[in-house]
Amino acid sequence: MTSVSDSISEIEAPALKELDAASDADQLEAWRLSYLGRKGRLTHVLRRLAELPLDERRNLGAEANRVKLRLEAAYDQHRGRLEQARLAQVIEGARQDVTLPGPPLPHGRLHPISQTLSDVLRAFENMGFQVAEGPEIEWDYYNFEALRIPADHPARDMWDTLWIDYERDGRRPMLLRTHTSPNQIRIMEHTQPPIRVVVPGKCYRFEATDPTHEWMMTQVEGLAVDDGISMADLKGTLAEFARRIFGEDRKVAFRCDYFPFVEPGMELRIDCFICRGEGCRTCGRTGWIEILGAGMVHPEIIANAGYDPDRYTGFAFGLGIERIALLRHGVDDIRHFYANDLRFLQQF
Repeated sequence: MTSVSDSISEIEAPALKELDAASDADQLEAWRLSYLGRKGRLTHVLRRLAELPLDERRNLGAEANRVKLRLEAAYDQHRGRLEQARLAQVIEGARQDVTLPGPPLPHGRLHPISQTLSDVLRAFENMGFQVAEGPEIEWDYYNFEALRIPADHPARDMWDTLWIDYERDGRRPMLLRTHTSPNQIRIMEHTQPPIRVVVPGKCYRFEATDPTHEWMMTQVEGLAVDDGISMADLKGTLAEFARRIFGEDRKVAFRCDYFPFVEPGMELRIDCFICRGEGCRTCGRTGWIEILGAGMVHPEIIANAGYDPDRYTGFAFGLGIERIALLRHGVDDIRHFYANDLRFLQQF
């Protein structure tokens, strides 16, 4: 039977040789179990020390512990080398050519309402109109009274108003503007003719939403005041606008309508681009689609602005950008524009 002393002396050299030959994590673990595990060769020798006399046990125990510490240190060093080699292999395999183009990034786009608004403003700018802006929180005076809509006027029922409970200096409460027409008054208060402006902005109505109505909408108000402006100027301007937005072959028609701040008032229609005027579901079987309201600025408003109504005349128009976008893109529900559904918005 091999003595404990011989067993200790026969373990170290072969163990270190086998350790150097371990080339991966599995072989390294097998080596550890073979020599340092609970049933390993060195562990077996250490257990046999209890069979020896005390003096011999002390000497051989010290030698056995030296061999154990030597093997554990060698094991840790070899494991570190294998891990470094593995990481180097991973890094080399993941190395990228930095001269290659990077992964494509998604391109941001304007919201379809912003796109349409930009196109509408550009059409009017190319016809000589300037762009102005006005406040979204408005006085009752500018939103209604200065536009010939006093408190008891039945036309107020046309606008479901969101009022703000605020008064100052005895003036009537403020509100979220229901249309961009108040800017007619604001511009004429501070500007002398000739005037040619378009005013974009958000408007608000206290009403339920459905496929054709939203409580917030984007409008563009147009105003032109000059010496001798006529209905022919208005019709020519709007016909040119319709063709620039909906195509050169677009047919236009004008129909009488009522707005308190213009006289006469009318609406602009274009021939249905689906049925080409023959009548379909989109145009309500009429062959025509309404896109905006307009008219000649009422002489009373001209006079109240301090202009000579015998000399100056003007026209005004207002259009909803959402309605234009619905028609241009064939969308059947206005609520899609503000639902923030990327599947819908990415189409534009």
